Amino acid sequence: MLVSRQLNTAYWALRVGFGFGPLLAGLDKFTNILVNWDKYLSPAVLRILPVTAIFMRGVGVIEIVVGVAILFGMTRVFAYIAMLWLFAIAANLISTGTYYDIAVRDILLGIGAYSLARVTEARQSVVYVEHRGESREAA
Repeated sequence: MLVSRQLNTAYWALRVGFGFGPLLAGLDKFTNILVNWDKYLSPAVLRILPVTAIFMRGVGVIEIVVGVAILFGMTRVFAYIAMLWLFAIAANLISTGTYYDIAVRDILLGIGAYSLARVTEARQSVVYVEHRGESREAA
């Protein structure tokens, strides 16, 4: 398989998006500039957690790590982690009985993270053999 410009462009768009998205959301868990994140927690989670602010900061740290890892090239593994994380967020939102629109968005983002992992695998499976100055696909 050869890596086309279109595949490479899609890879970089997904990598930048899934790098900076979690990074910025994670940083915002410490400032709540974008939104008060506690409002998205399921009532069941709120009953279990004694201090939601500490929990949300922990969530922020995980999101920051995922974003930075994707930006710095650990794309395949951390894209799968982002996918699972987004599906867990969607499950939490569905369990609140509200925010179904955001849950659907997070499911779709999870599918996008899965796509990033698969595109990364496709790019990593390419083998090039130099032959008289030309790049060719290896048999």
